[in-house]
Amino acid sequence: MIQPKVKLISGLLYPDEKFLNWSIEKLKNLWGEPEIISKPVPFNKTNYYDYISPNLTRIFLSFPDLRDPADLVDWKKSAIELEAESRQPIRAVNIDPGYLDGARIILASTKDHAHRIYLHDGIFAEVTMRYRFKKWQSFDYTFPDFASGVYDEFLSEVRRSWLKESKPDA
Repeated sequence: MIQPKVKLISGLLYPDEKFLNWSIEKLKNLWGEPEIISKPVPFNKTNYYDYISPNLTRIFLSFPDLRDPADLVDWKKSAIELEAESRQPIRAVNIDPGYLDGARIILASTKDHAHRIYLHDGIFAEVTMRYRFKKWQSFDYTFPDFASGVYDEFLSEVRRSWLKESKPDA
């Protein structure tokens, strides 16, 4: 069986432009120049990350080339290391890597839950949304900001990129 390839994406929660620029530079060094960057969106559907800052913004980035989905654990572990580098004294950013293909968005997590599958090294995978009937669809456990549709434009653009790169002659 041929191993499917995916587009690496990452969500980024940040408190200000300084940490946005710092994070993008660090991610560039890890995964390459971002191909697509979403519009910034205020992160206000939950207060889960208020300990970082009560005023956070989220963007998403996609990275070049198709990649092996088996690398998800490594991507998450690298993100955790970058989050630790941002500490002053607590981490200033939250980095959520995952991947996208034609049918789904998978995000990595360090937190277990009924809808997450354990991979290894303390990392779980979650099917966060699916693409069906020409639109992104959430599940009952999908994070509220994803379920709101605010990221659908970015996700669809990355999906089109995945479709183009997945063609045998691409």
